[in-house]
Amino acid sequence: MSSNKESVSIQIKKIFEENVVDDLKRFIEKRQCLNNMNMVLIYLFHIVQSAGILTTTIATGYNIREYIWIGVGLNVLASLINAFEQTNNNISKKLLQDIQSIKDGKYVDEGIVIESKKSSQKNLNTNVETNTTSNHLNEALLDDNSEELSNSV
Repeated sequence: MSSNKESVSIQIKKIFEENVVDDLKRFIEKRQCLNNMNMVLIYLFHIVQSAGILTTTIATGYNIREYIWIGVGLNVLASLINAFEQTNNNISKKLLQDIQSIKDGKYVDEGIVIESKKSSQKNLNTNVETNTTSNHLNEALLDDNSEELSNSV
């Protein structure tokens, strides 16, 4: 019996170790992909932003309103590209933290989401208000079922 428990324990440990190695490979691959994409986004951001500024400046100089709006639109597009770049940077930083925690032996698979006490209490209050009728309905259904079960036995 003892050897069976040890065998199961060894198999479980092996599965977790393989999972950590797979996660590490996946994190490194994702980080490399994000870094490559960010290089493209950085260059694209500067090109689009420069084109927007140039278009707006020239259009303003010649008082061509349509081109002014095209320049403004290019600047908005550049801002969106920059937002994607920043999002990728944040994801990349999180992946780097996970890689470092794997290296340090402190990695926890699939991080835990922790809500602040205020937001969880707020959610509980909202749920209590919205689920009042459904709770009464569930109680009534459970009461009816328990009577039927006791009568059938």
